[in-house]
Amino acid sequence: MVHVRDLLAAKGSEVWSVEPEAPVLEAIHLMADKCVGALPVMQGDELLGMVSERDYARKVILLGRSSAETPVWQIMSAPVITATLDDSVEHCMSVMTERRIRHLPVVDDGKVVGIVSIGDLVKAVIEEQRRTIDELERYIVG
Repeated sequence: MVHVRDLLAAKGSEVWSVEPEAPVLEAIHLMADKCVGALPVMQGDELLGMVSERDYARKVILLGRSSAETPVWQIMSAPVITATLDDSVEHCMSVMTERRIRHLPVVDDGKVVGIVSIGDLVKAVIEEQRRTIDELERYIVG
């Protein structure tokens, strides 16, 4: 069984974040620059919320608000659903499906230590299935 700590060890644990008072436009630029679909909204080490491309589309664009004038805190999703390093990939997929979210900040000792996306989880499941198939083929042949 693959756990979040395994995913972060493989993909890295760098976290880009945005402050709550930052304009939404700054968050969108950072997401584009880093090729990510969501950012944690942080005040120092405190996780306040998450802001995603979906939040931007639904709470800024569709409402005719200004990206340059709207602060991130006004559109962020809160409270934040998080994962731990010991959570399994299956558990995270279940939570994401139930809550209809695509990104989970990973928290350890009250501190954000990484983020996993639905893409990270799907990739891990596919790799685990590939390993199982390889082992079964070796067993059958051997």
